[in-house]
Amino acid sequence: MKTIKMKKVIISLTLLVGLSIQLLYGQKIPDKAKVLQSLKLTNAYFMNKWPDAGKSIITNKERPSNLWTRAVYYEGLMALYQINPDKIYYDYALQWGEKHNWGLRGGIKTRDADNQACGQTYIDLYNIDKQPERIKEIKASIDLMISSGKVDDWTWIDALQMAMPVFAKLGKLYNDKTYYDYMYKMYLHSKNVQGGGLYNAKDGLWWRDKDFVPPYKEPNGEDCYWSRGNGWVVAALVRILEIMPKNAAGYDEYLKTYHEMIKTLVPLQRIDGFWNVSLHDPNHFGGKETSGTALFVYGMAWGVNKGMLDKKTYLPIINKAWSGMSKDAVQKDGSLGFTQGTGKEPKDGQPVTYASRPDFEDYGLGCFLLAGSEVYKLKK
Repeated sequence: MKTIKMKKVIISLTLLVGLSIQLLYGQKIPDKAKVLQSLKLTNAYFMNKWPDAGKSIITNKERPSNLWTRAVYYEGLMALYQINPDKIYYDYALQWGEKHNWGLRGGIKTRDADNQACGQTYIDLYNIDKQPERIKEIKASIDLMISSGKVDDWTWIDALQMAMPVFAKLGKLYNDKTYYDYMYKMYLHSKNVQGGGLYNAKDGLWWRDKDFVPPYKEPNGEDCYWSRGNGWVVAALVRILEIMPKNAAGYDEYLKTYHEMIKTLVPLQRIDGFWNVSLHDPNHFGGKETSGTALFVYGMAWGVNKGMLDKKTYLPIINKAWSGMSKDAVQKDGSLGFTQGTGKEPKDGQPVTYASRPDFEDYGLGCFLLAGSEVYKLKK
């Protein structure tokens, strides 16, 4: 009897020690040198593959390289440049802007957020070296939108990440609340009006567009919440909250939604650190997915860095996700596995595997660079 009791005590102590080690490990900050190494490796792979920043992208058709997928990459590159100011990064971004004459796909009359996403990097480069041509067209495009009075352009949630930071950056650059005010009107239309409202406050998640608002359901009967789509919203909120003054229109609303989404994402994380492409149906094209995971890590690490999220709660979640991506997604050649191709729902861009590569390799890397740059900033 004593032997059995002793075994129980030993097992209990072993479990307690194991839990303590896990908790201790969870509170450790990822090694900065290793984080930077992963970022430099993955970025070098891409820059070596695309030495000409202005070269058109050919998949099912030819597209100019100032489209949204490449714009997201440059968002990540500018974040990497912030923590590791290597001139080759600046020169590569500068070449991209110059090769497109600082223009937008569709010209200044475009109202498509995807076409305006390049403006985020154009404005960042202008802030480094104030050459007027760098922001002339992006400012003209946004000013035309504001003068129209039309607020229903953002009919899909990806648009929030593509365009909202442009409005916020212009608002800060010109110290003009008009940009914040109009951005908020457009955001509210997407959130509360478009398709009956694309945000479900009860679940703390967004439907990608009106096609996925109920009665549409996933195979398991749950609502369809696409991982990367919700990742775009998290990124949008982070990028504008970073820029906006706290008294700007919508600030409190954005912050509230950010907290609701981040809290929702915690129990949805996989054991391996990733999130599934379908947040409420893990068996609908289930498996690791890098782009959505990276965007969630970006949002959480930023929140910890800003003191908006509890470090003890979120650091283990961030660690698990970053460890999963850096070990399982980052290949020896610097390419990224487990990245879903372009689309708008779980079935698109499949299969998503270690060896598969998406139709565009740029936006997934951009998401990864954004995440890693915030993870790198984590303090002990």
